Amino acid sequence: MAIKGRIHSFESFGTVDGPGIRFVVFMQGCPLRCIYCHNRDTWDVSGGREYTVDEVMEQVKKYLTYMRSSGGGITVTGGEPTLQAGFVAELFKRCREMGIHTALDTSGFAAVEKVKELLEYTDLILLDIKHAVDEKHKEITGVSNELIKKFALYASEKGIPIWIRHVLVPGYTDSEEDLRLAGEFIKQLKTVEKVEVLPYHNMGEYKWEKLGQEYKLKGVRSPTAEEVNRAVKILEGKQ
Repeated sequence: MAIKGRIHSFESFGTVDGPGIRFVVFMQGCPLRCIYCHNRDTWDVSGGREYTVDEVMEQVKKYLTYMRSSGGGITVTGGEPTLQAGFVAELFKRCREMGIHTALDTSGFAAVEKVKELLEYTDLILLDIKHAVDEKHKEITGVSNELIKKFALYASEKGIPIWIRHVLVPGYTDSEEDLRLAGEFIKQLKTVEKVEVLPYHNMGEYKWEKLGQEYKLKGVRSPTAEEVNRAVKILEGKQ
């Protein structure tokens, strides 16, 4: 029986989730409960629609020319793609056979034992570092960051290129001390190629309201460009 994955949606010409033009697959389901999540509708593991790897590859093949000419590929995000590690591993294996670059956009909240096969076929990890302090990580995501740290260190030891992402939320993830602690952890990772700070925005607030959920960050402003640049320098150890 063909393995199936539960998928929320696709984006055919992504340009912000890895190098070049990307075919982006949004997997359904997430174990984190980030208070600033802009994809709130991807949390439910029973949502979305089931696809086989063959069905996804039929979609991917339509954009091969654009991906290859731009140095792009496929990015699997979510939700949290490691929840469906077996499906994503099979998808990435097929992409690898066709010479398609693979990127995994993840929180890293996954037991290493469950993602070893997936990481064998992963060319790039977009790792979202939510918070360096465990208690604060629990406050904004609902889970500990211990699994995430183990995942990141394992991926680094495997030699997989990593792009760090950090969402800057004023009052929650922007203190200098917390950013320095995150920067110290990032230094332990040998394969980090880039550090990106993503400014918080409330564009996903309507999804919470549509689902009848309280949006806890109502009224929180977006950080300034100066604040974002400062955060990048701290995370990179340059300030």
